[in-house]
Formats: sequence, structure tokens, C-alpha cells
Amino acid sequence: MGTRILVALVGAYVSAGAMAAADIGGTVVIEHKLTRRRVTAPAPAYQRGIAVPLDPKPPEEPLAFERSHVVIYIDAAGSPAVPAGRRAAAQIQQEDRQFSPDLVVIPAGSTVSFPNLDAIFHNIFSLSKARSFDLGNYPKGETRTETFPTPGIVYVYCHLHPNMSATILVSPTQWCARANADGSFVLQGVPPGKYTVVAWHKAAGFARKTVTVTENGAPSITFDIPLTESSPKTVANR
Repeated sequence: MGTRILVALVGAYVSAGAMAAADIGGTVVIEHKLTRRRVTAPAPAYQRGIAVPLDPKPPEEPLAFERSHVVIYIDAAGSPAVPAGRRAAAQIQQEDRQFSPDLVVIPAGSTVSFPNLDAIFHNIFSLSKARSFDLGNYPKGETRTETFPTPGIVYVYCHLHPNMSATILVSPTQWCARANADGSFVLQGVPPGKYTVVAWHKAAGFARKTVTVTENGAPSITFDIPLTESSPKTVANR
């Protein structure tokens, strides 16, 4: 009987903790273009097999593009490993000699797969401090996968096509997201406590807000980009 009571109490405690968690929501505000678009003209020296068109998709609305390329996450220096159940399995496709998407955010310990959808070879690699790898040449229909155990920013390229680039932000915590095109974002299920919420944009750098989550919820926050900071404790320098 005592064991049953203990189990019931533990279950009630866990349920209460889950109910106390709240979402941290907010908005990213960007009022001018930040990203310098880089377009490399097709060159036979970089093609393998048949020709593949470069950048055939229509361009996005500039500010929507900028807002959707902001990553938001909760920082926690010395935080414990992300629980296995909170890790992700993201994907970056290679199609039309581009990475799609060109930005992903994942909790530390997650994996990213790189399927090749082009009728040519690709060779995906990174020399970033957070994760260095080289997936080698592989053809259409094949997929290579890499695990990212260390928080940081990983810049990804293709040895065969210099116009191709993507970014993987590996968050130190499970609470991370990419902003929507309208600038809105939500970090779901954050337990009560005081947190540093970080916004990162490749061209603008880092912005930070301190947020306190209570049993009654969390205040909405706004990031005005660019608002750059430099700190040895940022995820980029780990």
C-alpha cells in the first residue's frame, strides 16, 4: 500500500510540474534587409553529371526572409545534457544545387540528415568548431546523417558547389525555435524559473532578454534586430 501511495504522489508531482510549465512567446522586429544575397553563376567545373538549374525559386519578401532566419533559444551555461526524448531528427535537402532549408535549429544531441535529391553528386562538409565533418561524395537518392552533440553554430557547405551554404544552430537546451515569417515565435513548455532567451541572426549577431516564467505564465518579449552583443559565453563560442 505504501508503494502505491508513493507512486501516486510522484505521478501527481510530475503532472503538477507539467501543468506549471508555460510557453515563452514573442516577436522579432526587423525593419531593413540584413542578409547580402550571394549568387554564383553556373559553372561546368562545379557540375557532376547533368546540368542542374541554380536558384530557380522566386525570392521571398525581403523582411519575411530576414525574420524567418532568426533563431531563438534559452541559454544555460553548464546546462545538463538535453534529454533523449527532447532531441530532434532534422533534415536539410540538397535540391537544385541549394540546401533546403538553409537554416535549422536543434537541441544538442540531435541529428541532421542530408538527402541528395539532385541528379549530381554533392559532398557536404563543415569545418566549424562545434562540429567538423565531411560526408564524402554521394549521388541522388542517398542520404548521410550527422549527430551534433555540442552546442554551437555549424556552417555547412558543399565541396563541389561553392554557392551552397546552410547553418545549423545547436541549442544548449531543448527550448529552441526558428521565428516565423511574420516574426512570431514560441518556446513551448518552459518550467518556472528565470531564463536568458537569446535571438541569433547570421548577419546581425546575438540579442538577449531575461525572462521570468511563473505558474501564471511568462510575459511576451520583443527582439529588435539588429541588436548585437559579444560574449565568451555565447553558444557560438562553445
